Amino acid sequence: MKVNLKVWRQKNSNTPGKLVEYALDNISPDMSFLEMIDVLNGELIHKGEEPVAFDHDCREGICGMCSMYINGRAHGPQTGATTCQLHMRSFNDGDTIVVEPWRARAFPIIKDLMVDRSAFDRVVQAGGYVSVNTGSAPDANEIPVPRNIADEAMDAAQCIGCGACVAACKNASAMLFVAAKVSHLAVLPQGQAEKQQRVERMVAQMDAEGFGACSFTGACSVECPKSISLDHIARMNREYLGAKLTSANV
Repeated sequence: MKVNLKVWRQKNSNTPGKLVEYALDNISPDMSFLEMIDVLNGELIHKGEEPVAFDHDCREGICGMCSMYINGRAHGPQTGATTCQLHMRSFNDGDTIVVEPWRARAFPIIKDLMVDRSAFDRVVQAGGYVSVNTGSAPDANEIPVPRNIADEAMDAAQCIGCGACVAACKNASAMLFVAAKVSHLAVLPQGQAEKQQRVERMVAQMDAEGFGACSFTGACSVECPKSISLDHIARMNREYLGAKLTSANV
């Protein structure tokens, strides 16, 4: 199949970028989207041109690195999948495909399709952990966790921090990401001791990073490759309100 690509090229965050057109032929429908970019880069290198910089790691839908805005959608047209899980059979022969990086103040462009998502790391560092000593695995297992609670925690823990929620939100909000990181600890008994400090610190760091306010459109959950539920945002809001009502910092 043939595809016409319009790829965002930008040397660094301080240099203006632009869409550059490329034409590819003999693309297999069974290729993943990233493999198609590999083919493009192979041709560019063969011509002595600069290859397209993009983030990737596991290519199995686990790491969340393959962040691309494809034809106006985070990770492309396939719902519940990352870019590396998107295959070229999702497009038609002769299609024009526009590929851009995430667009958010908190995610500055590094180069081409790569953005700096270390803001997420700083949000997690602010409180997304349990500091009490749970001991070894046998000791930890002495705390019984009901199956429904464990399932709920695991649903939230599925978040891979790809940033699709931020890219999909018209306000570039990180509420779904932060809510998932709050929820997966807030529902567990091991996370109860620090739950008030956790939500206060993580929300404060989210605001400090420059993410926007929640737009209430639900686009974040729709575009999330792990289909993280909006219920977690509701829980985080309850946790935050409860923390503020009893906080010593009020």
